[in-house]
Amino acid sequence: MTDQDANSPSLHAFSTWQPLLRLLRVWRAPGPDGAFSYASGRIGQGSWSLPSREDVPRTDRAARDEGVQAQAEAVEPVRRALAAAGVEDVTFTAEFSAAGPLTLRVLGRSPAVESGVGSAHPGALLLVEGAVPEPWRRLPEPAPESGPAPTADPGLLERTLRERIPPGAVGSTDAELAAAEARLGVPLPEELRALYRVTRGRPQDWGEGYEAVLRADEAVGCELFPLDEVYVADAASRPTLWQFGAKEAVVTTADDAVQGLVGSPGWIVFGDNGGGDRIAVDLTPGPRGHIGQIIMLSHEYNIGAELIADSLTDLVLGRESESRSGSGPDAPPAVAHVNWRSLPSVEAAAHAGLEVLSLGVWEAEPLSLAPALGLPRLRTLAAYPGTLADPLEIAGLKGLEYLELAPQDWRVLLDAGAVPRSLSAASVLVRGQQDVLSTVALANEILTLWDRPQIVQTVLEEDLGAMA
Repeated sequence: MTDQDANSPSLHAFSTWQPLLRLLRVWRAPGPDGAFSYASGRIGQGSWSLPSREDVPRTDRAARDEGVQAQAEAVEPVRRALAAAGVEDVTFTAEFSAAGPLTLRVLGRSPAVESGVGSAHPGALLLVEGAVPEPWRRLPEPAPESGPAPTADPGLLERTLRERIPPGAVGSTDAELAAAEARLGVPLPEELRALYRVTRGRPQDWGEGYEAVLRADEAVGCELFPLDEVYVADAASRPTLWQFGAKEAVVTTADDAVQGLVGSPGWIVFGDNGGGDRIAVDLTPGPRGHIGQIIMLSHEYNIGAELIADSLTDLVLGRESESRSGSGPDAPPAVAHVNWRSLPSVEAAAHAGLEVLSLGVWEAEPLSLAPALGLPRLRTLAAYPGTLADPLEIAGLKGLEYLELAPQDWRVLLDAGAVPRSLSAASVLVRGQQDVLSTVALANEILTLWDRPQIVQTVLEEDLGAMA
């Protein structure tokens, strides 16, 4: 297997790493008997995660600020090498002693492994090329009873905007609107066409600087995108890591105005609320929604959207959406958390609609998965160390597509040849001071079962010289 970073020799040159290794050797303080010390970390082009300095009290702010500056200077050669190689980030381990011998392992990026989050340990393992979590495959359900809101009025909308938009605004031509529809692959609703007939959303058209932009945004009710930046917020426009996406679920009840999707081919984004949340026209509403209603997609969530107006006319006129929430019975949750603060057992979590089962911090006897066997929709299992009474029960969960386990539980499945072949992705859950190299070795065993690219190590053995 070839190293995915093999065409970047400076990334694997000892001189690139030497400033960082010298710093870490001091910070990790090998014992006077020359015993080896260990460090690991992740360095990216825009950030890094390294072991902290152990001899500085947490209350010493000045010393900690000095330590951050020392880290920045030490990682800079590595960051330059990453940029030159076009590599997003790199993880490493280092083993060294006061006497000078050192072993550096640079862990190559595998296209089958997502980056870890704030850790040198590997992220999710992508066992099936191109696979995405189930919520990212969900399309909107038809809502045949839905129609436009009674308040939708393209004529009133256009007249109001022409009164409010700053003078000099340039409207979109029919040809520009047609080109936008061709690019998006969906016809623009009449209210959105009316808006862009008044202005194509380009601030330079107004010629009055920032104040004109503000007046235009106030007129519309959001920060308006230029017509050529309008986009469809489908699921692909809202990417996330498997370890997060696999634990989400699409839930839309009969009382919902907005479908609980990741994205939809009918969500046409035309603006922003000024804080990174997207504003869209919704052409695929929920059972109690209206075609053309206005929704907001939060940048803090991977899934779902919030209704903010029944129509674009209402948004511009500042009308609040009418309340259409129902009062039907609550259904059991599709995502269940069993831990000391939430559900008390797997039995309490199990039902026919369960999709995601997470076993968290648990102080009682380990849990049996028997109540979850045979559940038709269960696709994700995540289990903290020590929560499973018998990891081999996992073999009875026939529909799993994502599995997140502690190293000891993965070891049981691997040794028994019982890793579920239905998986599309998997993660090794690391808690505490788990050795990075042992995690990498375990990850490579799992990847081998699907003949996926390995995490490759480049090993450098050098002498840093005696410590000062």
